[in-house]
Amino acid sequence: MARSSYLFTSESVSEGHPDKVCDRISDEIVDLVFREAKKAGMDPAKVRIACETLATTNRVVIAGEVRVPETLLKKDKDGQVVLDAAGQPRVNPAKFKAAARKAIRAIGYEQAGFHWKTCKIDVLLHGQSADIAAGVDEAGNKDVGAGDQGIMFGYASRETPELLPAPIFYAHKILDLLTRARKSGTGPAAVLGPDAKSQVTVRYEDGQPVGVTQIVLSTQHLDETLSSADVRAIVEPFVREALPDGWIDDETVWHVNPTGKFVVGGPDGDAGLTGRKIIVDTYGGAAPHGGGAFSGKDPTKVDRSAAYAARYLAKNVVAAGLADRATIQLSYAIGVAQPLSIYVDLHGTGKVDEARVEAALGKVMDLTPRGIRDHLDLNKPIYAKTSAYGHFGRKAGRDGSFSWEKTDLVGALRAAVK
Repeated sequence: MARSSYLFTSESVSEGHPDKVCDRISDEIVDLVFREAKKAGMDPAKVRIACETLATTNRVVIAGEVRVPETLLKKDKDGQVVLDAAGQPRVNPAKFKAAARKAIRAIGYEQAGFHWKTCKIDVLLHGQSADIAAGVDEAGNKDVGAGDQGIMFGYASRETPELLPAPIFYAHKILDLLTRARKSGTGPAAVLGPDAKSQVTVRYEDGQPVGVTQIVLSTQHLDETLSSADVRAIVEPFVREALPDGWIDDETVWHVNPTGKFVVGGPDGDAGLTGRKIIVDTYGGAAPHGGGAFSGKDPTKVDRSAAYAARYLAKNVVAAGLADRATIQLSYAIGVAQPLSIYVDLHGTGKVDEARVEAALGKVMDLTPRGIRDHLDLNKPIYAKTSAYGHFGRKAGRDGSFSWEKTDLVGALRAAVK
């Protein structure tokens, strides 16, 4: 029997955290490739990119495998594409470097140890392996294989209106509000830096979140004279705004910049790397994770697209009233189109049998890699905005972003389980 009264903690990190800087750069590059493909008339389904970024003091290294339009390739004086020693076309680094600088500037890094204008950027992107391409490219058929093997999980819960677990939702919201205030350039938050982390411990009674017992917030500040108490005075109004009324009381313990001064931040303080915040990106530890990161990957990579599909299905199961909580697992093999398995756990809250839900999922959505990309319309430049404050629990945008947060399968699911 599941526990009904307990404490659960989740953390979030801001867009200026070193790892999130790298996620943002990688996703800006994914968006760049999709934009350039559209301008060049290249079929977006043929875009391939797996981009990893490393950042440290005044240095960014971008590496990975790509298939991009000619506008992003290096050409000789005669206009011919330059090939490397392996016969793969070489990318022109200029637009990739520009995308990275744009990301760093948007985040707000203009400090001596990490500045968008002066940091050195190396671009080490090369063509995708022909062996991988053979298994995942379209060849006139619909059954395009998955870009890799793996397991992906989706989760939804009635704890918040967004059907996301409360601890991770509010940890994100605190930092999002602080970032917006910092970037406004006015008010007390203007002295804060881009790098920050939050953590909330939520108290549950009868299975429902009712308050917070611990709040942890560490944020970079540009004024070296500020004490922890000074920083708390700046951030506390935003924390209170983020959390529901009554969740903070006299028993709530605060830890704001508990080590004291936090002036040196971002990649100058700690090296960053794409894909190291996968729990922050998803459910804050409240649900399983298959292990694959999202940022820097085009949607042929099921690490990304199938995880989005699993969240989409789990959210629609809960929104349809079939359960109060749902965990869904999908599994794939490289070069194989159909998922190897579909697993549903309704955590004892289901209104219908889990096996019936499993059978229904395959009926209401084509879960092949191509089917997922088409259903969720993923072949477009919508990824940079996912790189901070969570890939889930966000509002679907008019540009097609966060399409996996829609609840437009409710009717189909209800009909399929009858």
